Amino acid sequence: MHEIEVLTTASLGDSSYLLVSGDEAALVDPQRDSWALTESCAERGVRIRYVLETHVHNDYVSGALEVRAATGATVAGPARAPYAFDHLPLAEDDELTVGDVTVRAMETPGHTAEHTAYLVLDEPGAPPAAVFTGGSLLVGGAGRTDLSGAGRTEELARAQFRSLRRLALLPDATRVLPTHGAGSSCAAGPVPGGPDRTTTVGAERRGNPALGPPDEERYLAERATGLPPYPAYYRHMAPINRSGPAVLGGPPVPRPLSPAMVAGLTGEGAQVLDARDRLAFAAGHLPGALCEELDERFARLVAEVVPFGTRLVLVLPGPSAGGAAAEEAVVQLLRIGYENVAGVLAGGVDAWRAAGRAVRSFPTADASELAARLGGVRVLDVRPERPEGGIPGTLHVPLPELPRRVAELPRDREIWTVCGSGRLATIAASLLDRAGLAVRAVTSGGVRDLRPSRRPPGQPIG
Repeated sequence: MHEIEVLTTASLGDSSYLLVSGDEAALVDPQRDSWALTESCAERGVRIRYVLETHVHNDYVSGALEVRAATGATVAGPARAPYAFDHLPLAEDDELTVGDVTVRAMETPGHTAEHTAYLVLDEPGAPPAAVFTGGSLLVGGAGRTDLSGAGRTEELARAQFRSLRRLALLPDATRVLPTHGAGSSCAAGPVPGGPDRTTTVGAERRGNPALGPPDEERYLAERATGLPPYPAYYRHMAPINRSGPAVLGGPPVPRPLSPAMVAGLTGEGAQVLDARDRLAFAAGHLPGALCEELDERFARLVAEVVPFGTRLVLVLPGPSAGGAAAEEAVVQLLRIGYENVAGVLAGGVDAWRAAGRAVRSFPTADASELAARLGGVRVLDVRPERPEGGIPGTLHVPLPELPRRVAELPRDREIWTVCGSGRLATIAASLLDRAGLAVRAVTSGGVRDLRPSRRPPGQPIG
């Protein structure tokens, strides 16, 4: 018999799994920050024998080598994965033993070419009790097939169609344990939100739209076209995971930085990330800083606007340069490969001011104030997509495009930034402020709170 622990990383919309049988375990698709888990297993007398990878990940840096270094576990993965480090390749029907259970490889290409699922068998000849489906069959959806480049999207979509049909032939009661879930950009279209990270084959056969199209051509038409853009940082993840990321051995502790040290770093091109709340940032921040509130979306939004590999300086909530906030910020960044954190401004903005250094600020507003002035102010809508019902007469630049397009914005008067809730609008305002534009951020409410209009849609920049 076995137990399976679900380990959710909500910030990425992903889950890892710990399969335990007796005093042995296998860890499936681990995040980079698996250090607490390996310590917990050691304290419980559970030996992690294997780290199983379902595919070369595109959305996070794998923790497989971290776990191997900490535990001596064997890293096993798809036979067709071009890993540059030692690992155990698993092809169709290859098996591993973990305690009293058997884990059998099931090749399921589609999300990636090498993608492999793993069946969990409590005893020989028994039906699979569970299947680790990675980025193939998801809760209410399926993994997208365009992450290997446009030239392979159709080939992989056809493979995904066939893989999903194979998985759908498993017994109804088989637990489906996907890596990607609600909140992950690895899904082909939206997957249901809510607390359910796992499902069963029977439930998916009855209700998953990805299992609905009757043939490959219909599947291609419905599931492999019109996919939304995926985060820019994704293109860096697979090369890192193929070559093998550096082993850190634990969460790095960022060093405290004095105002003079921060000034020197920014003069050399480092980017200041201010993780305080949006109103505190608007009231006073370091020149050139970007507002990235510290919550579960922190690192993903950093990746939207800060080039991969940029050296970073953190300004955190509260005066401390360490503690839980520092660890949370650094770990989130490490998960997606943003490793070049120079340190944290000790004492925060107060210390910066006390050192006689200038701060910048910009005004804020709420959606009701903008509604009262529509038509009389210049508005920049930074939502990722402009749906029907956008604000007439406004400019629209999706936030990920803004860093390279900010020079296109007019400078003759103040720009009001708006989004759906105020979060992206404040990030956008910090980008405009960094570029020296007069800006006001709508920090509360958004486009849906504004009065409707039937006038023609807004103008493009230029």
